[in-house]
Amino acid sequence: MSEHYQSGFGNGFETEALPGALPIGRNSPQRCAYGLYAEQLSGSPFTAPRASNERSWLYRIRPTVANWGRFAKADAGHWRSAPCAEVDIPPAPLRWDPIPLPSQSLSLIEGIHTITTAGDVGAMAGMGAHIYLATRSMVDEVFYNADGEMLFVPQQGRLRLVTEFGVIGIEPGEVAVIPRGVKFRAELPDGAARGYLCENYGGAFTLPERGPIGANCLANPRDFLTPVAAYEDRDAPTKLMVKWGGTLWATEIAHSPLDVVAWHGNYAPYKYDLRRYSPVGPILFDHADPSIFTVLTAPSETPGTANVDFVIFPERWMVAEDTFRPPWYHMNVMSEFMGLIYGVYDAKPGGGFAPGGFSLHNTMLPHGPDMAAFEGASQAELKPHKLTGTLAFMFETRFPQRVTPYAAGIAQLQADYPDYGAALRRHFDPTRR
Repeated sequence: MSEHYQSGFGNGFETEALPGALPIGRNSPQRCAYGLYAEQLSGSPFTAPRASNERSWLYRIRPTVANWGRFAKADAGHWRSAPCAEVDIPPAPLRWDPIPLPSQSLSLIEGIHTITTAGDVGAMAGMGAHIYLATRSMVDEVFYNADGEMLFVPQQGRLRLVTEFGVIGIEPGEVAVIPRGVKFRAELPDGAARGYLCENYGGAFTLPERGPIGANCLANPRDFLTPVAAYEDRDAPTKLMVKWGGTLWATEIAHSPLDVVAWHGNYAPYKYDLRRYSPVGPILFDHADPSIFTVLTAPSETPGTANVDFVIFPERWMVAEDTFRPPWYHMNVMSEFMGLIYGVYDAKPGGGFAPGGFSLHNTMLPHGPDMAAFEGASQAELKPHKLTGTLAFMFETRFPQRVTPYAAGIAQLQADYPDYGAALRRHFDPTRR
């Protein structure tokens, strides 16, 4: 199975690995070509409005129900779902150093380490923010997540996601989304891999509305790539794992379930190259809200309030005059899990926020630039300046994020980070304007 893609976000795709495998003019004919079975995968309720109705028809060698066994509860390792047993951490900004890759053999599923959870997985609201630490490819193992869709953000090493829809390869600087219920196997072309994972319990990620920005810039639909059909026809004992109800379950089946020969619809995995994001920003003065950097959003039932936003801070020009250019100091009703893929984040040039590291600035807790960023930006000669070689991101949610016992207990948690604001000096002088 090799990587081939088709372009566009949310399109009605159709693709076949064998000529004539897709039925014409109907979804579920009396007899499918090649002796295939028709199976529908619905990502939304049947009666959802047309704009948000998500489903795909799959034409496969065996229906999923035929590849089903008696499941037993499996060890989920450090993977947790909301609400989980939290720890009491005083309200403060938190930051972690990169977690080293382990020496033991871990597949991507075995190597998921939950840092925070938010909302309630059973209520289909909220998210989990995870780090994945993988040292081996999955072999004769397949997984799907019934609890939410999975947004992978590689930081070190490539991922090759062999899905029932086709094959997706991503490297640092790219992301992939695997929808709820889609089966896949994760392979490591470069060996060990580390990255970030957002598990979105709520409505599916979609492109944000652009409002006054209009039809262009930000993430353009044509740059999202969906795989072309590819299939495995292989009889071999295969471990099938399912995350359902916040618990990991496993069974053994006799065949590879990645056997979809053709499919059509708008519910499918996809990838996106973050370096194709076209940022917009202030070109005269003041600092725009970070929402202008939203790549994907998972809306909630409250208009304008996201279940999860995926936001990036890429290379860009800084040109605003008489303006403090780094992010301003603020307190936010949304909570922010942030990671650094590569480079230096402009609000934290003083060190401590390294590629592979991550931070949490929770609901209504104060945060902003460190002293080095403030002093430098306050005194800088404001010429046009381009930020290069940098890529940071944020998982932002309407829910407070609860830190897991694992994340609270590891050595990478920076004990002194909650105090970084204390270094900011007093500059007030009532006699000087």
